[in-house]
Amino acid sequence: MSKENKISRRRFMGHAAAVTTAFTIVPRHVLSGIGNTAPSKKINLACIGVGDQGMRVMKEYLKKPQVQVIAVCDVNKAGDDYPKGATLGREPGREEVDEYYAGQTPSGSYRGCAAYNDFRELLVKEKDVDAVLVATPDHSHAVVSLEAMKAGKHVHCQKPVTHSIYEARKLAEAARKYKVATQVFTAVQASESTRLLCEWIWDGAIGPVREVHNWSNRPIWPQGLERPEETPPVPANLDWDLWLGPAAYRPYHPAYLPFIWRGWLDFGTGALGDMGCYAFDTIFRVLKLKAPTSVEAVSTEVNSESYPLASIIHYEFGAREAMPPVRLTWYDGGLKPPRPEELEPGRDMGDWNGGLLFVGDKGKILCRFMGSEPQVIPESKMKAYKQPPKTLPRSIGHDKEWFEACRGGKPAGANFEIAGPITEALLLGNVALRTGRKLYWDAPNMKVINVPEANEYIHTPYRSGWML
Repeated sequence: MSKENKISRRRFMGHAAAVTTAFTIVPRHVLSGIGNTAPSKKINLACIGVGDQGMRVMKEYLKKPQVQVIAVCDVNKAGDDYPKGATLGREPGREEVDEYYAGQTPSGSYRGCAAYNDFRELLVKEKDVDAVLVATPDHSHAVVSLEAMKAGKHVHCQKPVTHSIYEARKLAEAARKYKVATQVFTAVQASESTRLLCEWIWDGAIGPVREVHNWSNRPIWPQGLERPEETPPVPANLDWDLWLGPAAYRPYHPAYLPFIWRGWLDFGTGALGDMGCYAFDTIFRVLKLKAPTSVEAVSTEVNSESYPLASIIHYEFGAREAMPPVRLTWYDGGLKPPRPEELEPGRDMGDWNGGLLFVGDKGKILCRFMGSEPQVIPESKMKAYKQPPKTLPRSIGHDKEWFEACRGGKPAGANFEIAGPITEALLLGNVALRTGRKLYWDAPNMKVINVPEANEYIHTPYRSGWML
């Protein structure tokens, strides 16, 4: 093959979706493997963010036959001195990859994984990367994911997909523009339970649904805090400036990381952003929800630095298709709705994470927190209910959906265009928390129409040197 006719494997993968779309009348097997099998059987993957959560996910992906991890990136090098007890970072991540693949080789040795401090350098230098996993703190999800999409990489991002409403809108637009395969880590979307709930409620199992209650045991990290005044030295292995990324500069303090960044306004999205992503994904699909018309929140004391200790957030949604208006209520910090009178004594109300309750004109369906194990209550009604046929297509699996999308197949079930609007609605609850006012929402214009000052929370400006 001449040099002029050569095309890199990465470029071939990046344009697979466009090729498949343009030639839908051509049998799939004619397209040299596009859709069913990639030009190479493995997707070259980079893991950006290999702290506690990112490392767990990466270890699972190492076992996937569809992928080959070729690079890792983290602003923490090793972590022996940051913070107490943590030993994760880019060097442990690289070692994990090399050790795993070494075990798959006859020689028992492997040195094929690159390690980076800055995700931007990785995206420039690692030309053979086809896709990235993004497992950074919430406040940098958008900038990392967008840079990856601009570079033609497919993206699987931790939830919530963004830190702000504006970012969610922009990432959905970018996914359409760059035509890469995207997915958010809300695997509940691929579950059997979500499909059963859709089929039951659309079948009229409990009549028209007018209320939904979703409660969580989060936060399990500190909230309701003021900014610490101490300025301890930055651990030697940590690039603090790069960890801050687009967030406004502040001195390092161990009160911010790891994991506990979730409770700080500048870095996390609180209990709602952390856990609401799961059940909201299910609720939106089951009830065919679009944007809320209004949101109102009550909570413990709110300050300008961190999320409150506990909150209740009410969302109102208008009628759509044949479904009536519905009120969705979120509870966290140990708060929950009254125990349903239909629930027999001794039966659990959800699980340790929380629960999900659909209230219809003719009954109620109680689920575990993420919508799993749905049951019409009481048990006698569940036994009497004649379940409808399983008419919805079943998923091949959350991860497999993304792998197939990367190879040019149909979009994954939690792609950014689907997850974006759900994330916008979810994060509007945090805007209501910060204002303490009932907000009326103009979704097309991404604007609160009755409380002008609330609009400053739709997006937090990035510090100099960062942009979306």
